[in-house]
Amino acid sequence: MLNKDRSRQVLEISLPIVGGMVSQNILNLVDAAMVGTQGSAAIAAIGIAGFINFMAVAFFTGFAAGVQAMVSRRIGQGRSSEAAYPMNAALAIITLLALPTSIVLFFLAPKILHLLNDDPELLKEGIPYLQARFVGIVAVGLNFSYRSYWSAINQTQYYLRTLLIMHTINIILNYALIFGHFGMPELGTLGAGIGTTISVALGTLYYHFLAHKHTKNHGYLSQLAKWPTVRSILKISIPSALQQLFFAGGFTALFWIVGTVGTHQLAAVNAITSVMLVAILPCIALGIGAATLVGQSLGREDPHNAYLWGWDVVKMAIIFAIGLGAIFFIFTDPIMSIFLKEPEALAYAHWPFKLSALIIVIDAVGLVFLNALNGAGSTKSTLYVSILTQWVLFLPVAWYLGPYLGKSLTIIWLAYLLYRIVQSGAFVWLWQRRNWSRIQVD
Repeated sequence: MLNKDRSRQVLEISLPIVGGMVSQNILNLVDAAMVGTQGSAAIAAIGIAGFINFMAVAFFTGFAAGVQAMVSRRIGQGRSSEAAYPMNAALAIITLLALPTSIVLFFLAPKILHLLNDDPELLKEGIPYLQARFVGIVAVGLNFSYRSYWSAINQTQYYLRTLLIMHTINIILNYALIFGHFGMPELGTLGAGIGTTISVALGTLYYHFLAHKHTKNHGYLSQLAKWPTVRSILKISIPSALQQLFFAGGFTALFWIVGTVGTHQLAAVNAITSVMLVAILPCIALGIGAATLVGQSLGREDPHNAYLWGWDVVKMAIIFAIGLGAIFFIFTDPIMSIFLKEPEALAYAHWPFKLSALIIVIDAVGLVFLNALNGAGSTKSTLYVSILTQWVLFLPVAWYLGPYLGKSLTIIWLAYLLYRIVQSGAFVWLWQRRNWSRIQVD
């Protein structure tokens, strides 16, 4: 049963993040619907390019786990005047590493996309979009660290406020630049990439303004990051960064595998993954709330309470996921038809989407415990589980079923769902062992 007081504490932290995640989902769906009017090649292009960009930013977004774990521990320990020091270190590291990465990848974008798919129409649509997204790598990495910072200090309302502003700007820019409204040029998929990058950059600037105004008492940018802090955040963040990188790389590999089967199938997978984020991201938001509460409890040297927080949040995520899963299962074709205009692509998406709806609850449990483990600083264990289940078990099977045997998208998707189930089970097992409660975080 849910405890009223503990649920209230979870919701105080998580609801603004859930709101932000829902707004992110709405933005993703609006983008997909806008680009979907351009045909299967366009939506397939932004799908594969989007996951390449996801892989490019994944390493830098992984620093959010270090920020979350270290800042929440300091809050729990009563060291609030030093709470922002790990955040300062993360901002410096991300900026120094992501800027040259962005420049190099911008020029390599045509070759990267061509390696994964040689469809001329897809390349025409995808390369400009990918280059526009690569420009925003620094801003995306910084945004994720700010998100974890607001959560760790129990100030998630600033995260929600910034995201609502950022997404409103993004929708307006995309509408103007994709279709050529408000006197803007009609740029198609390139317009979608430019609109997203500009909005994320503006969001980063607003995050900085809010942090400078409201969290100087936590030491935000009050001093340069010292080596012990840098060393600690690297120790926690690098496994998480690698986990994010391999996860994104695995999805990019999956898009390549499906792309060899057909463009309609690739468009179907992009539509399915875009819609499934409606269910997944709010569960991640609850997981981020769990990470904060776990970290603060460990800072107060109360590991049993930290353990209970994990299960409290899982119960709430299950309730949320059941509702969305039922909607997706019942209204499969009407939902998919919003994004897929061609009958062939819609037919390919039907059963994979229904099957995905059936396991949303299991995926939700895994995502909460993934974030809770990261909040405790147990980033190495989540890295090992992610690589083993995705790269060692799932992707070889997906390649064997798809390009090698020529099986249908539904068969490949069944293997994908089995991988998600096994991974969620592994995270539950790690949480139950409680080895994470003995990890020391400075």
